[in-house]
Amino acid sequence: MRNNSLFIILQKMRRPFLIILITYSISILGLTFMEGTDENGNPYYMTIFDAFYFISYTATTIGFGETPYAFSYPQRMWVSVSIYLTVLGWFYSIGSLIALFRDNLFLQEIEKAKFLRQIKNLNEDFIVVLGYNQVTRKIIMKALDQGLRTVVIEKDKLKINNLILENFTPTVPLLASESYSVKVLESAGLNKKNCKAIVSLFEDDALNLKITLIAKALNKNIKVAVKSTSSNHTENLKDLEAEVIVNPFSIISSEIGMALWAPNLFKLEKWLYQIDNLNAFLPVFPKGLYIICGYGRMGKKIFEKLNENNIEVKLIEIDKNKDFPFSQKEIPNLVFGSADDKEVLLDVGIKQAVVIAAVTDDDTTNLSILATAKKLNPNIVTIVRENEIADDFLFKNANVNHIFTPSKILVNKITNALVSPLSDKFLKMIIKKDDEWAMKLITRLVKQINENPLLLEFEINQSNTPEIYKYLSSKQNLKMELFGISLYNKEQKNNVVPLLLQRENDIILLPLWENDLKIGDKILLACDSHAKNDIEYICQNIYEFYYAITGKEKRTILKGFI
Repeated sequence: MRNNSLFIILQKMRRPFLIILITYSISILGLTFMEGTDENGNPYYMTIFDAFYFISYTATTIGFGETPYAFSYPQRMWVSVSIYLTVLGWFYSIGSLIALFRDNLFLQEIEKAKFLRQIKNLNEDFIVVLGYNQVTRKIIMKALDQGLRTVVIEKDKLKINNLILENFTPTVPLLASESYSVKVLESAGLNKKNCKAIVSLFEDDALNLKITLIAKALNKNIKVAVKSTSSNHTENLKDLEAEVIVNPFSIISSEIGMALWAPNLFKLEKWLYQIDNLNAFLPVFPKGLYIICGYGRMGKKIFEKLNENNIEVKLIEIDKNKDFPFSQKEIPNLVFGSADDKEVLLDVGIKQAVVIAAVTDDDTTNLSILATAKKLNPNIVTIVRENEIADDFLFKNANVNHIFTPSKILVNKITNALVSPLSDKFLKMIIKKDDEWAMKLITRLVKQINENPLLLEFEINQSNTPEIYKYLSSKQNLKMELFGISLYNKEQKNNVVPLLLQRENDIILLPLWENDLKIGDKILLACDSHAKNDIEYICQNIYEFYYAITGKEKRTILKGFI
C-alpha cells in the first residue's frame, strides 16, 4: 500500500504555494525598482536579498523596521501595497493548510503511513484480527495477556474510536479500510514471518472463504482461524487447509451431547477453557422430553444431536415461513406459535418435559420463555442462548441452569487454538474418550495437584529450554520425570501431571514419566504455581538444571575472590 500523504499535500497546497510565490515575487521585484536614499542623501536601490529579507519579516507581520535605510515615499507606498498583498496570500494559504488537516482523505493517509511504520517495526509474534467487536475484543485481550501482539483492520468509524479508547498495552496497530483485499492484508503484515495467524469471524461465509484464500496465498505458514455457519462451508475451508474452523452452534450441540453421555468430559473441557474448576458440579442434562424453542442455526444443531441419540424432542417455532431441512410431516412434534405463551407450552407438554432450551436470536424472548416455563414446571432444567455478551448481568440473575453464548465459545475456541495450541490438541483427543476415562483423569488431577491446575506448554528448543537443549545436544539422555523434580529437595516430587507429548506428527496422550525427551518435543503439563516456577527454572537456569540432574549445587568461581 503506497503512502499517498505527500502526494495529497502537493495536490492540495499547490495553489497556495503558487500564490505565496507570486505575491512575494511581485513585492520583492517592485521594491527593487523603487528609488530610495542612503544616509548621505544619495539615490539607492535595494538588492534582491535586501528586498527579500524585508518582505519576509513584513509579510509575516514580525516587523523589524525599514532597512537598510529609511524608506522614501515611493518605497513606503509600494510596501503598503505589498503588506496587504502578501498578508492576504498568507491568509489564503493558512486557510488551505487548515482545510488540508481537516480533509478526511489526508487524515486517512496519515493514519495509513503511521500504521505501515508500526507494522514495519513490529518484530514480536503477532496475529491479524479482522473487525473489532465484543468477540474480537476478548480475543485481543487474551492474546495480549499471553504476550501475543495483535493488529486490527476495521472499517466502521465508531468501532475504530472504541478500540482507540480501550488504550490497549502494548499498542494495537489499527488500519481503517473498507475492504479486505490482497493489498490491505499485505499491508497488515500478513506476509511477515512473525505473523502467526489471521482471525476472520464474519457472518458472511463467502467473505471468510475469500480471506482464507488470500491468507494462504500470502503466507503458507500462517494459521487461519475462521468462522463457519454450515457443514458445507466447513468442508470448503478444510480443503483450503484452514487450521481453526469454528461453528459455535455445532460446538454447543456437541457439548450438550457430551453433557448427556459423558459429563466428566464436559467438565474437563470447561476447565481447559478456564470456565470452571474440576470440583464443579457435573452438568445435569436428564434424559426425557426436551422442548426446543427456536429452530434457527442453533436449534437445528441441537435437534439433530438429540435426534441422533434417540431423545424425544418437541419444537416450537414462531416463524411459519422458516426454511426447514425437513418437511413438517417429518417433524411431527413441530408447533408454530409464541414460545412464551402458556397455552402453547402446555400443548407441547411442558409439565412432562425435563429440559427446555430457549435458543432464539433475541435475548429478551429467551429469558421470557424460560420465566414462563419455570412457572409451569418449577423442576424443569433450563438451557438458554445468550446472544449479546453485554447481557451477562441479566442471564446471571435469571436462575438459568445452562447458559450457552456463541460469542464466548468463539473466543474460547480461537484463543485456545492460537495461544495454547497443545491444549487445543489435547481437547480434540480427549473428546473421543469415554466418561470413565475422563473421571479417572479428573480424580488424578485433583489428587495430585488441586481443583484448578495450571496449564504449561512449551517446546524443547534453544530459545525456550536452553539448558535442556544443550544437554540433549551433547547426546545425553533425559526423561520426562525431570519436570517433576522439586528444586527444594531432589528426592521429592512436585505436583505435576503430564498431559500430552507431541513429537513431529506423533502425539502421546498422558505420557509416562519414563518417556525420553528429544529436541523439538512439544509438551503440555498440568501443575500448580510452585511446580510451574521450578520447571521454568530447570529449563532456563544452568544452576537449577544442574541441581535437578545431579542433586548437587553447582559452584562458581568469581574473579577477584579466592
